[in-house]
Amino acid sequence: MPRACANHLEVAYVSYTLYDCSMEPATEPNAAPLPTVAEVLELQEVRVGAPELVAGGQGLAREIRWAHVVAGAGAAELVDGGELVLTTGAGWPREHEALAEFANALTSAGGVGVAAILLELGIAFDRVPVELAAACDAAGVPLVVLSHEVRFVQITQRVHQRILAAQTEALQAREEVHKMLTELGLNRSPVDYVVERLAATLGCPVVLEDSAHRVVAVSMQGEDPAHSLAPWGLGGEPKLSAASARVSVEARGSRWGFLTALPGPPHPAGRRTVLELGAFALALGRLADTSADQWLQLASKRVFEALLSGRYRNDTELEAQLTAAGLPVEGRVILAATLQGTSDFGAHDSLAHAILETSLRRAVAPEGRVLIANAGETEGSLLAVVSLPDGDTRLSWDASRAAPLLAVRLAHELDMLVPDPTPAAWRAHLALGTPDRRLRQLVASLEQLRAAGRLAPSSEVGRVTVQQAERQPLAHLVRSLAGAPELQQFAADMLGPLLEHDRGTGPGHSGDLLRVLAAYLAHPANRSLAAQEARLSRSVFYQRIDLIEGLLGVSLANGETIAALTVALLARPQ
Repeated sequence: MPRACANHLEVAYVSYTLYDCSMEPATEPNAAPLPTVAEVLELQEVRVGAPELVAGGQGLAREIRWAHVVAGAGAAELVDGGELVLTTGAGWPREHEALAEFANALTSAGGVGVAAILLELGIAFDRVPVELAAACDAAGVPLVVLSHEVRFVQITQRVHQRILAAQTEALQAREEVHKMLTELGLNRSPVDYVVERLAATLGCPVVLEDSAHRVVAVSMQGEDPAHSLAPWGLGGEPKLSAASARVSVEARGSRWGFLTALPGPPHPAGRRTVLELGAFALALGRLADTSADQWLQLASKRVFEALLSGRYRNDTELEAQLTAAGLPVEGRVILAATLQGTSDFGAHDSLAHAILETSLRRAVAPEGRVLIANAGETEGSLLAVVSLPDGDTRLSWDASRAAPLLAVRLAHELDMLVPDPTPAAWRAHLALGTPDRRLRQLVASLEQLRAAGRLAPSSEVGRVTVQQAERQPLAHLVRSLAGAPELQQFAADMLGPLLEHDRGTGPGHSGDLLRVLAAYLAHPANRSLAAQEARLSRSVFYQRIDLIEGLLGVSLANGETIAALTVALLARPQ
């Protein structure tokens, strides 16, 4: 039997098909690495043949998905691309045109060509065919000649071992990711935690966005948020680098958003495969979630946590987070606000919460944008950041109604949404910070509003009562400092006798001296109006004032006394 057939079994086309990886996703970029041509050339089984690279040197990094021993003029029709071809050239055409056509077919097989060609000289060819070298150079397919006899079976076995090891690693890695995501689903883990685990698995930032390309959840993995989130601050679909992986989150024909992994290290299972498994888990969670606004709430919660807990390094990073969440900052006026219902709504609190949130969104639309989150455990208490175009009329004052135009717009929206049976006493209390273009001021304004809580309104329109930091500066200042022990002690010392009296019972103990004092301090120059606010007759009101002056040992006609008692009342815990 001729050596070509006895040693290499090259009758026509023989491949050592131990395992078919053609359908495996390990060829995906950044999946478990397949051996490259350069790596295979370093194998001892290849080195004994004195390999020499004669063409296609630019393709040494090409990955090898399988190894075949081939022969015959029809070999090019039997490869799919990506294979390492080992051959002696037995049965190949010798005529110039036929050999050139054969070489072109081999280097373009499957649209990508074979990974590389190892040609052993001495059996069919004594030197490299120029037609083959030209085709390999043109296609970037490495052509390596072997001057000494090698055992092709050993080379294919070693290459296949490397490939199978990569495939096994990929399968194990996929199984681990699938198990992790299954456990997260069974635990009903929140969306942001799922994104965090995906980022930790991939070792790179992962971003979840909704269908409007607003960032819902993100895990930075130590990267700079201002840089990583920049593509989401341009409006529309983010412009990402080719090294990013991106999949949609969808099920039952509904697309809720996209999951993106920014550039990072390879993963044995493939970065895209990990993302697809993550997107599937998020889609299942979305189907099981009864709240259609979960993603929107999560995006707002993430931003408010950054604002209120200082989870940002500078204004640039904070601006990137706000913009990515759908709140434009550049060229806009930013306004902090709180909104809560007062008195009995007459229906379930969740309905009041939904009406307040919807009304506020409508009040700032269409030019404005707003992020809303729960202000605390109380249902219907909202914290908001509003972004309006510079010069927007809603930032101005409506003199005829003695209220800001934003409150007028909010009252109009509430009128259309509040059910008719809602008790007349129910109000939406809107607290507004000072409009500003500086993000640092926004953070300070949010903290001030939270500390101030609900103050007596400075104006009212429809069902909306309004307190404004600009018009109640002392109240907001004192409330923001109310946590200081010195201020608390001051309030206790100033108001102690009144508090003690109000706790008493029996003749002469009305229990309303603090309320009377508050009414008087609100209108120190108009006792009639103060008595009306205290809901007392003038004579009874004057008696209470005399009692207060006697218990405190002061004159309520003294301006310094009025100021000190005002501060004490404002600092008193609510």
